[in-house]
Amino acid sequence: MDSAASLFVIAAPSGAGKTTLVKALVERNPALKFSISFTTRKQRVTEENGRDYFFVTADEFDALKQNGELLESALVFDNSYGTSRSQVEEHLANGDHVILEIDWQGARQVRQSMPGCVTIFILPPSRTELERRLRGRRTDSAEVIARRLRDALGDMSHWDEFDYVIINDDLDRAVTELEAVIAGAGQNNRVSNPKLKQSIKNILV
Repeated sequence: MDSAASLFVIAAPSGAGKTTLVKALVERNPALKFSISFTTRKQRVTEENGRDYFFVTADEFDALKQNGELLESALVFDNSYGTSRSQVEEHLANGDHVILEIDWQGARQVRQSMPGCVTIFILPPSRTELERRLRGRRTDSAEVIARRLRDALGDMSHWDEFDYVIINDDLDRAVTELEAVIAGAGQNNRVSNPKLKQSIKNILV
């Protein structure tokens, strides 16, 4: 792995398996530092404050934003999400690679603030699989699922703003490809790769 500390920004549409992929990556590479986001979203029963997110009120989130503490922030499904600037800067200063798991809006902001970052977009293998994953969560109503699917399809159109794209069909393979990108060897996953571009077009049709 490259010794120079880098910031890796990983984004994906809802249902692409980003969270599962990032957790598997960090488990296999414990030296990576995972930046924990702030959110105003309600805490799920499987989540732990300070491990999955820092759960804050809307007023607390606004204060963080006003004080310049957020490297990026976005409104997603009526909830606010944001990345701690100080947390990221501290990890990088210590010589550690940092992983950000955010959406494409946040990735665009981080790219502007820290142009040296490496951006990676995760795609599902197909629209059908995306819908199956969203329905399989069993945590949302049919109305919310329909909205998430609609928004996810819109999010997927931003893939070409990123440096790399990984199609999350098989988890182990996707993690291996992600590790290659972090090691500076993920040429097959560069957005400029014609073969990858064709695969992406097949997913988006």
